[in-house]
Formats: sequence, C-alpha cells, structure tokens
Amino acid sequence: MPFYESAVATGDAAFAENRAHMLALLAELEALQARTEAASARSGPRFTKRNQLLPRERLGLLLDAGAPFLALSPLAGYLLDVDDPARSVPGGGCIAGIGSISGTKCMVVADDSGIEAGALQPMGLEKFQRAQQLALDNRLPFVHLVESAGANLLRYRVEDFISGGSHYCRLARLSAAGIPVLTLVHGSSTAGGAYMPGLSDYVVMVRNRARAFLAGPPLLKAATGEIATEEDLGGAAMHATVSGLAEYVAEDDAEGLGILRELVSRLGWRDLEVPLPDGPEPRHSAEDLLGIMPRDGRKAVDMREVIARLVDRSEFLEFKSAYGPETVCVHADLYGIPLGILTNNGPLDPAGATKATHFVQACCQSALPLIYLQNTTGYLVGAEPERAGMIKHGSKMLQAVANATVPQVTVQCGASFGAGNYGMCGRGFAPRFLFTWPNARTAVMGAEQAATTMAIVMEESARARGSEPDRSQIDAMRARIIESFERQTSAFYTSGRMLDDGVIDPRDTRRVLGYVLTLFRRSERVTTRPVTFGVARP
Repeated sequence: MPFYESAVATGDAAFAENRAHMLALLAELEALQARTEAASARSGPRFTKRNQLLPRERLGLLLDAGAPFLALSPLAGYLLDVDDPARSVPGGGCIAGIGSISGTKCMVVADDSGIEAGALQPMGLEKFQRAQQLALDNRLPFVHLVESAGANLLRYRVEDFISGGSHYCRLARLSAAGIPVLTLVHGSSTAGGAYMPGLSDYVVMVRNRARAFLAGPPLLKAATGEIATEEDLGGAAMHATVSGLAEYVAEDDAEGLGILRELVSRLGWRDLEVPLPDGPEPRHSAEDLLGIMPRDGRKAVDMREVIARLVDRSEFLEFKSAYGPETVCVHADLYGIPLGILTNNGPLDPAGATKATHFVQACCQSALPLIYLQNTTGYLVGAEPERAGMIKHGSKMLQAVANATVPQVTVQCGASFGAGNYGMCGRGFAPRFLFTWPNARTAVMGAEQAATTMAIVMEESARARGSEPDRSQIDAMRARIIESFERQTSAFYTSGRMLDDGVIDPRDTRRVLGYVLTLFRRSERVTTRPVTFGVARP
C-alpha cells in the first residue's frame, strides 16, 4: 500500500514553537525523575557503611545488561501530599517496571529504601498493586526486592491500612494462577511486610541484614513485655534453619541478587520468551512528533501524521475514511505485528462512534491488538447530535471498548476530555497499558467551558430569585474553577495519581508499543498451571 504523504511543515514557526514547548516539558519530566534518584542516592554513605547496595544499584545487578527496562509509574505520588512542585518527590517509595532477568521477562518491584527507609506511601500502595495486576494480566514472574520500614505511623491513615491488604491477596492469587513470586529480603520486612516473603514461592534473605517478623522488638516489648533481639526474632539464619521462611541465605546484596538470577533461570520460563520485534522503520522521523502536537490544545491536528511516525514504512489502510471522518481507524503493522489503531481528528460524532464500534469488533474477530491514540474533546453535543442518537451510538462504542477480547493500549497524545476519555479506552476502561505524552490534558471538560457553565448557572439562579447576578462573585468563581481545572489537567498531575502507567517521550512511543506488543504475544505462549491455592510453606 502507498505510504502516508506527510503535510507537516517542520520549518515553520508553529512547528518550532510546539517543539520548544514539548522539549521544555520533557526537561521537566527528566528533572522530576532525577529528583527522586538524587533523594535516594543521598542515603549512599549509610548504605556503604552497612555494606549494602542502593536500590537502583540492586536493580542494575539483577537485570540483564543492555536489555530494555520499561519503568512504570515513575511519577506516582507527585503533588499528592505536597502542593509545592519544587518540593514534591515522586515515585511512591518504590521502583517498578518490566525487565529481563536471566533472559526471562519479569515484573520487578524494588522498595526505594534510600527514601524514608522505604516506608510505605499512599501512591506506593497503588503502584505496587498495579504492578501485581500487570504481572497477572501479562503472565510475568513477580520479583520483589524488599527493604521497607513499613507503614509510617506518623502519617497513619486507616484507608492505607485497609487497601494495603490487597498486596497480600494479589500475591496469593499470583501464586495460585501459576505465576512464580520471588522475593529477596535485603533489610527490614516488618508486621504486614513480613507477609511479603511469607506469600512468596521463593525467598532469599541476606545474612545479618534481612529481618522478617510480625512484631519488632519495640512493639513486642510494648505488647507482651518480651525482650528479644532483631536477629533472634526474624534474622535470615533463624528463618533458614528454624521457621523455614527462607530457602536461600546470601552473605550480601550482590550474592542475593546472583542467587535470584540463577533461580529465575532455573524456572524454565526463558523458553517461553518472544524476541523483541523487528520491522521496517517509519519513513517519517519520530523527531517530528515533538512539533506536531499544538501547544494550544484547542488547535486541530491531523493525527494521521502521528500514526505515520509510529507504524512500519508509514503505511496504513484507513477504514471507512469517508464515514465519520473525524474518527480515524486504521489497519497497520508495528514492528511487523498487525494491529488496529483508533484516533481522533475531532469530536466523536454518531457516525464516528458507529464506525469505531464496527472497527473494534472487527479487530476482535481477527485477534488484532488495539491501540488508542487519544486526542479528543469528547462526544459531540447539540440538538442535532442528540436527535441523531449520540447517546445510543456512543453507548455502543463504550460497550465495544469495555468488552473487547484483545489487548488494548492507550496513549494520551493530546486532549482527553469528557466521555471521549472513556470511549477511547481511558483508565476507567482498563486498557492493558496506558501511557501519556507530557503535553496531554485530561479533564471532564475544558477549564473555560467549566467556568462558563457554572457562571451561567449562577446567573440563572440569581435571576430566578429575582435579583441581578453579582458579577464580582461570578468572576471570582470563574477564576477558582479555571485554576483548579488547569492544575489538575496536566499530565504530571494525573500521572502522580496513578491515572496512567507513565509519562513517556513521544519519540519513544513506537519502541514502548513494540515492547508491550511483544509481552502480549509472549503471554499467549505461557501455559500456566493454576492451583486452587498458592504454594504453601512447610
């Protein structure tokens, strides 16, 4: 088929402005991630004194050198408890991602014990549980590097205690589903954290550093009056020789990681791996993606220009191009993998929603993964769309997306407003993965629309009471709404609340999609042996 002839003018002023804006956002993203790494690295002298490796050093030794690592939710917790962007440290207190260990793709979570001794953070709970769910969905062995002070009692919230129970429920279900759970305990694993190794199928503990007990010495003394040392209560030697909690004891972090790598290699899952995909590159440069998306999200953009910089040879077959043309559906290959792509060149109208429904169902019929490139202001409103059955046709699209039988991946490239977020497989519709570009904006509607809507309501309410609207009150209300919406719509804000799986550089989109598509193909090859219950310890 003919490749897509691009109309992007890379030399004009608008492109340059868009590119500069995107690069500034990417610099901000890089600075936020560097802030987290620096905060953890400040504990370096203390770790060295204890003959320990920092969490990111542990990851470096665990993962295969040179193999890709897909970091997940690196901005988790950003601006959650601290309103000042300059002081907020993202990450949720743990590092999570998908990488290769001894040639086997695994879900890896490492407690970031360089920050607050690895104490649990609210978004860290969600981040951990999201990683568990992705491991289950994609049939990935789950590997956890444990060193955590547990709950921060100074910031205790009962809801965190309750929701934290899902950690253990999900570990049990992973094991029961036939997915190995492996844990290396580097340091403290106390109280509820003790059930992390307890619910693992394989446990490695580091001698004289690892601790696992339901009640540490202070709590034990407070509760029972009993006095015991940490080593007697829950040291590696005791758990390897007396309690049976540990299968392996390592002399230090490095040896423990080596044991873990050998253990993964002996599970036999490497034979199930699918090689990373390879296919002809797009004819148009990924660099162009920096300048295609308008800085002003209200300006129109032809999303076929984005598709042409993602798919093989920039070739695609557009589906029903003349019907509901503002909803774009195409068949294409990405790294040689056939798939369907849906995106938006305008609002979703009745014809576009009907076309999207047809396309989703047809892709399910042929087992084609679906990629959604979101740039939508939502479903079309007005008297004519209502009479044309916008609700009915939009609902059909929601039904199709919600019940699709193939893996779905969403990339928020620009606007993601209103029910368009739902129809284009937003977070609420549980795509297998969801990534965001740093310029993306997400909200129930635009800030100006929300402010104007409430201004009209206030004006009509005042007149209904027989008085004139107070213009100063209305103006103050408009300002508050606009500020609130603008603050909450940014990609960094929404990513901090775990509403995506990570903010990515637009230039990396093809590689990221290729990586997760490989995971889908791999998961189809994995034959697990589920049991009624997880693996129980003696």
